[in-house]
Amino acid sequence: MHVSQRSTSAPRYDAVVVGAGPYGLSTAAHLLERGLAVAVFGKTLELWRDHMPNGMLLRSHWWATNLSDPRRQFGFARFFRESRYEKCYPVPIEAFIDYGLWFQERAVPNVDATYVSSIARQNDHFQLTLEDGRKIQSAAVVMATGLYDYADRPERYRLPAGLVSHSCDHNDFSRFEGQQLVVIGGGQSAIEFSALLHEAGATVHVVSRRPIVWLAPDRASERGMFEQILAPNASIAPGWKYWILENAPYLFYRFAQHRKDKAIRNYYSAAASDWLRDRVIGKATRHEGQTVVKMETVGGKVDVTISDGGKVRADHVILATGYQVDINKLRMIHPSLRAAIETDMSVPILSPWFESSVSGLYFVGLTAVRAFGPLYRFVAGCRATARRVAGSVARRRIER
Repeated sequence: MHVSQRSTSAPRYDAVVVGAGPYGLSTAAHLLERGLAVAVFGKTLELWRDHMPNGMLLRSHWWATNLSDPRRQFGFARFFRESRYEKCYPVPIEAFIDYGLWFQERAVPNVDATYVSSIARQNDHFQLTLEDGRKIQSAAVVMATGLYDYADRPERYRLPAGLVSHSCDHNDFSRFEGQQLVVIGGGQSAIEFSALLHEAGATVHVVSRRPIVWLAPDRASERGMFEQILAPNASIAPGWKYWILENAPYLFYRFAQHRKDKAIRNYYSAAASDWLRDRVIGKATRHEGQTVVKMETVGGKVDVTISDGGKVRADHVILATGYQVDINKLRMIHPSLRAAIETDMSVPILSPWFESSVSGLYFVGLTAVRAFGPLYRFVAGCRATARRVAGSVARRRIER
């Protein structure tokens, strides 16, 4: 880890990255390449390792799931050459986790697994307190905390602890063997979790407020030249609109917010991969176009009433209800600093450089989707993010 030599009671950095997932590691790699004094705090790929289930498969192709280093030395293709894994689709989560760890060891070798407990603004710098009591200072802070803090747990589904959980609370479904579960949601997570729960020996009911949308079988490796002209391959999905998002990654930012919000809703709708069909149809009971209208505890179980009139006595309810950005959930941000961040619908308003209204405070990943578009919901957005943020932090250092 590169530490500034300034005389101070606490280590001082040009930039601190909070979070060591794909966006945090990619941004740190670009910052380090510029010769900046950088610290990264967080457990490497913690969300993927501890909060996503064993046996999960990635919907994205391996070539659309590269982390980013400035010289493009540590992509997935090289990892395949140097590891026991072979190129495939879909990619097992274990392969992506091992790739992320491999990338971190080479591009960002000095990640500190300690959590940041407090971030406050102090004159011309930020004061960070770590969970173990250490204090550090930094001219810039990059918030790359990932999805976990943003888990959407609707109030209407609140039950005593142990009876309801969010999809991000699990990485092993074996404990549900022989139990009856209700999964609420109709997107990729809900449907894949239903498959994995069934395969773990559970009886599963999945309740989705809309009919489940099944994606067409993937044909990325079979598409001819004419098909690619009409709809070129892109990281998110084939099509010109997705190609533009990837190849002109900052264009989306220029549009008015109401147009961006509408576009995001149209670009991204809940859907499930075709390769999940046979693992769910006939295996899990589907309540499509329905909602859960009532849940109550009875003798340590949950009586779930569905809008179609059905009732299920469940041992557990899993909320595959997605994630909702709300910086009030980021408890490590000191209240005084949080109050200084301009927001819209609890989402930070960002500059073209991913910088908030507080000079030197950046937000990347899902937090940036409303400003920059759906590309940043995926790992594919790492490169565009890392380049912009690193460039901005470097300019700030020169100005200082």
